[in-house]
Amino acid sequence: MAVIYLVRHAQASFGSKNYDKLSDLGEKQALALGNTFRVRGIIPDLVMSGSMKRHAKTATLAGFAPEADHGYDEFDHDQLIVAHKPAYKVRAFLMADLARTGNPKRAFQDMFTAATDRWISGADGYTETFQAFCDRSNDAVRRTADRLGKGETAVVFTSGGPIAAVASRLLSGGDGLWAKLNPVTINTAITKVVSGRSGLTVVSYNEHGHLDKQELTYR
Repeated sequence: MAVIYLVRHAQASFGSKNYDKLSDLGEKQALALGNTFRVRGIIPDLVMSGSMKRHAKTATLAGFAPEADHGYDEFDHDQLIVAHKPAYKVRAFLMADLARTGNPKRAFQDMFTAATDRWISGADGYTETFQAFCDRSNDAVRRTADRLGKGETAVVFTSGGPIAAVASRLLSGGDGLWAKLNPVTINTAITKVVSGRSGLTVVSYNEHGHLDKQELTYR
């Protein structure tokens, strides 16, 4: 069987103007990830990533040079937020609303969950539907599998959304698990998918033993 390791990118710069840049902690997570691959003796035959800078930087710090596939890109977070509440097109309005709650992180999560639920429901206002997003995430992992020979290994650096989309469909045959899996995906966590005669199978999800407690982040 061939093996595909789906890796969520290291912590990005949430709350800054450039979210796509790894945080200082994110860089440490990526280095720890690279070390665990070396310790485990995993030498991939193929390394892929989405096209986001946080994907490529995580791969580089972990010691890999990835080939980009847009199918592994994350969904547009900003578009989900604006479709849910158009006033948040001006980011200052979003930040001001969050600041007034006294618990900005919890307020953001509650708001983002509502915005994501709207997207999943099939409402209008998005350039990419939830269904289309799940389809292209699963198409991407199948393209990767098709390039692997028996016994070969691929490492893919992507985001929590595509990983949850792949895992949901492989585990349940549909997209219904996505909303449960996506929020719990840990930065630099590893999901293992095997490719054999019966197709693709998830054998582990969100494994993060390479991280110390203080390095564990979800956003």
